[in-house]
Amino acid sequence: MAAPCAEMEPAAPPPSPPPPPPPAAAAAAPGSAGLVCAQGRNLRAVLCQRCGSRVLLPGAATFARRELLLPAMRKKAAAAAAGGGGDVLREHWLVRDMFSFENVGFTRDVGNVKFLVCADCEAGPIGWHCLDDKDSFYVALERVAHE
Repeated sequence: MAAPCAEMEPAAPPPSPPPPPPPAAAAAAPGSAGLVCAQGRNLRAVLCQRCGSRVLLPGAATFARRELLLPAMRKKAAAAAAGGGGDVLREHWLVRDMFSFENVGFTRDVGNVKFLVCADCEAGPIGWHCLDDKDSFYVALERVAHE
């Protein structure tokens, strides 16, 4: 039986005084510390880094480690005009139902992938969705803010 998030011992000394990470986050990089509860779900709301629009409510996603290549972060129009360049990201929020999002937009198909963007300011991509898997939407932790 897993202990509540605040009762767990950290894997390494935390850089600041937030509560220690739970077992689901213990194997994760320091960027996810304090964001994941014992059940592996997001403790805090997920926001657009650029405009602050709410993307996900607390508890709406599960922490997942998967190596994904996302294009460099730009407004949707600028990203379409520029080609190439990107980042390999490994820590994501996994959302199983597209209706769990509070505010997200999707790009046109790029092969069998759609990229997730902020629906208000169109900044992104903040995440990734493969059309072959209708129930998996990944939001990169490095591309969003948390409150």
